[in-house]
Amino acid sequence: MGRALSRRTKLTAQPLKPRAQRVCTFRTTALLVAGPLLLLSACTDGGQTAELEDYLQRLSRPLGIEVIQAEVPTTPMPPRAESLRISLKGSKLDGLDFLRLRGCSLQQTVAKRNSSLGRVAPPSQRLLMELAFLREAPACIDTLLTDGREELASVIKESAVLKRSQLPALIFNATLGNREYRDFWRTVQAQEDYPAQTSSLVITALEQITADATRWLAGDYQVDETRFELALADIAQGDGGELLDALSRQRAYLDAANALIDRRIAKGPLCTDNTRGKAAPILRTVIGKFFVERIQVRAAELNKRYYQLSEPVTQLESLLSAVLTRDYQSWQENRKTKLSRDIAAPRHHVNQLQQLLGTCYAEFAPEVTKDIDL
Repeated sequence: MGRALSRRTKLTAQPLKPRAQRVCTFRTTALLVAGPLLLLSACTDGGQTAELEDYLQRLSRPLGIEVIQAEVPTTPMPPRAESLRISLKGSKLDGLDFLRLRGCSLQQTVAKRNSSLGRVAPPSQRLLMELAFLREAPACIDTLLTDGREELASVIKESAVLKRSQLPALIFNATLGNREYRDFWRTVQAQEDYPAQTSSLVITALEQITADATRWLAGDYQVDETRFELALADIAQGDGGELLDALSRQRAYLDAANALIDRRIAKGPLCTDNTRGKAAPILRTVIGKFFVERIQVRAAELNKRYYQLSEPVTQLESLLSAVLTRDYQSWQENRKTKLSRDIAAPRHHVNQLQQLLGTCYAEFAPEVTKDIDL
């Protein structure tokens, strides 16, 4: 946006002050530029809600239109993990006397799988036991054939074929269909400085599990069990829910701001070829100081976090696409649709600002502002 764009570039090119301090500085500057009209708002801690609410109020005053309260919708949660879990057919090994597998390392794995605890093992442990079975089965089959126990070897071979066919579903149950992944998307109110304090642990964990699952599906059944469980724990602590909440709140407030602008535009142009409305310079200052320098900066940070999280999630979903349940696919589609709309909210607001002030100032003309980095 002309001067606004250069100001945005400066902010991203230099170290930023703590957000609360920046907000106070912006507001002091605004007082010097716009005068008593802006004295109504005190300096806040600069959290997302405070920034958005302040911008909405400041936008409404020069427009002379009462604020429409922003309504932040409830973010839908994924289905419960228990409802997503894929039911898997048992094999002839269920209930098999593990003592018959003497001489095989597979003996202990079968004993663990058929124990009372093994039968009720959570999905992640069930996956690890089946991977152990697939690792150990070939050597056991050779041992049984050498000992002349062809019938038992055939049972092991048949079970291995079944477990290989079930492997995608086993991985889904332990990852996308498990409680840790649901916790990742759990709706929580984002920290007011979000996404400033986010971690890369959840991204690394998702990438690690996708890489491991790719190997398993290709026939390499080696696994570091501790690392796998820790990766699931890192995913559970991830900020998918915080991202959904922050983007939803941003869109709700910008939609409310757009509604104000729509009502003003309906009254006629703010400026004409010969006259410039008295509200125009005030709006120009408000937009530059409180949208471009604050909300747009956070929008860029949220946009970056969105792509950071979306890529590894999409990779894992694509890997397991053949076994995604109908409920999961419905949630996946709703999530993607909502996120795409939420992430586009700042751009839509810029379009509204162009319509409002495009006839007042050259920097708001569509051909100038269309390349603003959001």
